Amino acid sequence: MKTKTIVLIHGLFVNNTSWKEWKTYFEAQGYTVHTPANPGHNGDPKNLKINIPSELKNVGFDDVVDHLSRFIDTLPEKPIVIGHSFGGLMVQKLIDMGKAVAGVSIDGAPPKNVMAPFSTVKVVWPVVNFFKGNSAFLGSKEWYHKAFFNNYSKAESDKLYETVAAPESRKLARDPLFKSSAKLDVNKPHEPLLFIAGSNDNIFPAAFSRKIANAYKDKNSIVDFKEFEGRSHFIAGEKGWEEVAGYVLSWLKKVN
Repeated sequence: MKTKTIVLIHGLFVNNTSWKEWKTYFEAQGYTVHTPANPGHNGDPKNLKINIPSELKNVGFDDVVDHLSRFIDTLPEKPIVIGHSFGGLMVQKLIDMGKAVAGVSIDGAPPKNVMAPFSTVKVVWPVVNFFKGNSAFLGSKEWYHKAFFNNYSKAESDKLYETVAAPESRKLARDPLFKSSAKLDVNKPHEPLLFIAGSNDNIFPAAFSRKIANAYKDKNSIVDFKEFEGRSHFIAGEKGWEEVAGYVLSWLKKVN
């Protein structure tokens, strides 16, 4: 029987509310859709910016993996996992752990064994900044306009900031650089993976997303790649997201 359960995994600097339209879209296609929040990320982004959860600063890579893994273990069937940005790395990790029947990484972060380009380091330096300790990070409106909402005017970007932007754990952003658990076995057989990139992504350039996809070497395992022209890192939320969701749906029907 084909899996009809989807887990949508959010990335850094946002929370699970960013998946609202995708949840509705896939539910209309007959799927049961779950959108768990990472530890320290529950709530309305507007409120989270005002009252930053104290536990957020202690949340790390392994905490999120354990949180998602335990959640998946409560489901009646192995799910399809779809993740954006850091959530894309979580997708790869969960596939590596055998926790899902298929995975989609959208503008996904790399595992420890795939080196990020300098352009990525430059954009995310404000959050990984080692001189700031394990404090919570809240990006400025300017940073979000450059990193996330670069396909919008500054005025539009500032509006999106209010409803979408959420504080983040510096520890969570840094951990994949150092944690051995963030290194994945890209040579072993695995369930189908789809990597999606946007040509206008200022955090993870499309060529880098292709490099992550190409790191997987098992000839008998499915690894597909799709680049969407003109899309930014906010690909799953910006205008035209339905085209991306539709592509994912078509791919899932082929592999699952």
